[in-house]
Amino acid sequence: MARKIFIAATGQNSGKTTTSVSLMHLARKKYRRVGFIKPLGPKPAPFRGGVYDKDAILMAEIFGLEDQIELMSPVVLHPGSTREILDGRISAADLKQRMASALAELDARNDFLIVEGSGHGGVGSVVGLSNAAVASLAGAPVMIVAGGGIGNATDAVALNLALFRQEGVAVPLVLINKLFADKREETLRYLHLAFRGLGVTLRGGFNYSPILANPTLSRIAKILGRPLRATPAEAQRIIHHIQLGAASSQRVIDLLEESTLMMINSTRDELIVTASSLYHLPEYRAKIAGLVVAGLNPMSGITQKILDDSGAPYIRTEITNSETFTIISNDVSKITAEDTEKIELIYAMAEADLDFAAIDALL
Repeated sequence: MARKIFIAATGQNSGKTTTSVSLMHLARKKYRRVGFIKPLGPKPAPFRGGVYDKDAILMAEIFGLEDQIELMSPVVLHPGSTREILDGRISAADLKQRMASALAELDARNDFLIVEGSGHGGVGSVVGLSNAAVASLAGAPVMIVAGGGIGNATDAVALNLALFRQEGVAVPLVLINKLFADKREETLRYLHLAFRGLGVTLRGGFNYSPILANPTLSRIAKILGRPLRATPAEAQRIIHHIQLGAASSQRVIDLLEESTLMMINSTRDELIVTASSLYHLPEYRAKIAGLVVAGLNPMSGITQKILDDSGAPYIRTEITNSETFTIISNDVSKITAEDTEKIELIYAMAEADLDFAAIDALL
């Protein structure tokens, strides 16, 4: 029988996936057999001829568990699944049994098992399969992952605690992520005061990291649905700044910061040529992460040749610059198995910032 932990969150973008990757990495240093399961997956994606939850696929790819994917993602909800369950066309009891079978199999196979929820405690309640109910089914104590802040974190944790405790699930630990480094100790001090009556252990997690929060160039290409002309290393470069090339060429170049994605209208031949030429220089290669050339109008032949010959990574899209900027700005970057730089950073942060022995002891 495995030692188990259920990872819940107070909401989206609290760092739950980063925490799961971190715990998997640290647990494998202590335990010989470490498993992962996302019992109820709300984000379907194709993988190896089947459809599984994106987070389960991510963990399988990072940790070489592809052969266990069916157990790692036993139930995946598709668009329309909620209505089918409520209409009785899909049996919630059957879904629960599939989750229970996968949990039992992985429990027997592993020494340590990470069970990841699908958001806050109430997610899945509409079909009687809330995270609190799934944690109860797993028989796993819960660690709630919350974002930074004092009032928001305390209020959100209190709401989630009530639901988990209603299901009879133990919640021994709350992990606070996305703390600002310069306010970390002060924030944690006040949170310890705020949590005094909640009956849980509070620990500081990861500080806010712009590297983890920001997208890679390949992620930009994916959300735009356009091909990326870049080497594999360039594709994984992390974008720290986005700059609309609306000013004069000289002004745009003067404003470049480290690892900037330049968004340039396809009619701005002089700016495309300037950026392409500067990419050859080491000091500007550090600043220019890549170009997004947007707009319906084609580039001139000579501009296209200069851009291609420069080796500068770029994406060509036929929508307007403003539409492209909106799509990119609205995206929240998620970790993928190809984000090797981010994954290595998560490992390093986990080893430095998370006390796995203390977390394990609370289980």
